[in-house]
Amino acid sequence: MKDKYINLFTDFGFKKAFGEEASKEHLISFLNTLLPERHQIQELQFSANEHQGATALDRKAIFDLNCVSSTGEFFVVELQKAKQNFFKDRSVFYATFPIQQQAQRGEWNFKLSAVYTIGILDFVFDDEDSSTRQDVVHQVQLKNQCNQVFYDKLTFIYLTLPNFAKSEDELETLQDKWFFLFRHLHELDDIPPRLRERVFLSLFEKASIARFQPEERQAYESSLKYYRDLKNVIDTAREEGIEEGIEVGLEQGREQGYQQAKAEAVVKMLGRGMTVEDISELLGLTVEQVRYIQADHKISQ
Repeated sequence: MKDKYINLFTDFGFKKAFGEEASKEHLISFLNTLLPERHQIQELQFSANEHQGATALDRKAIFDLNCVSSTGEFFVVELQKAKQNFFKDRSVFYATFPIQQQAQRGEWNFKLSAVYTIGILDFVFDDEDSSTRQDVVHQVQLKNQCNQVFYDKLTFIYLTLPNFAKSEDELETLQDKWFFLFRHLHELDDIPPRLRERVFLSLFEKASIARFQPEERQAYESSLKYYRDLKNVIDTAREEGIEEGIEVGLEQGREQGYQQAKAEAVVKMLGRGMTVEDISELLGLTVEQVRYIQADHKISQ
């Protein structure tokens, strides 16, 4: 392989860098750049991932870590490689599980520990207000009609990392450095001077592909291939749809462009062995629509 270091947006890469006992210090350092002072993590433990990945597509497009800090805060850390239908609904739904598991038998006063969902996204929101669409960090809490926080124990933090554009020379904070690594670790040949801190030196050691055993290298290559295929078909569908819509110049033409691009994306996904159900969920088409395109192009599975 040409790359010297892993891509952190692959399942294998993310787990290697953040999801193993030997790499917990990386996860703690990263999360602490996003958390308020009162919830800074000193130690954490991984917990069972019983509820994540309810669908086949979830398990392919999303990688989840669940953990609890030594002071009782719960964290759901999601690496999401592609946008799905009802993305926000899904995020809220899975945040309810660490809330429910805090229930105690018998007499209980309903006091809850804080729950954080951290979404590390390889895409940007289309439905954000123009004033925040270019932000990297999006923090969401329950608020009242006066924009005052109603409940501060449930927080969603979404990181739209394609919006992070700082160069190596512009990195100032620890948060900047983590964001930079998510975007560029796999492109680096050497450790940049600004990243020669102990936690990053540890990360570079864990992320070095040359150190992998043969079975680890094979697992990483498989994970990287799926990430590239998924990203390629989604990006192509969106770009071709937008270009076609602009070219026609009418709303009807734009919609036609999106539908044509989706059809082309279906063909590519089927060619890569993705299931009809996964394609339906990812592209927002019904199973019947996908099967129609499959039959129209005479593609068998």
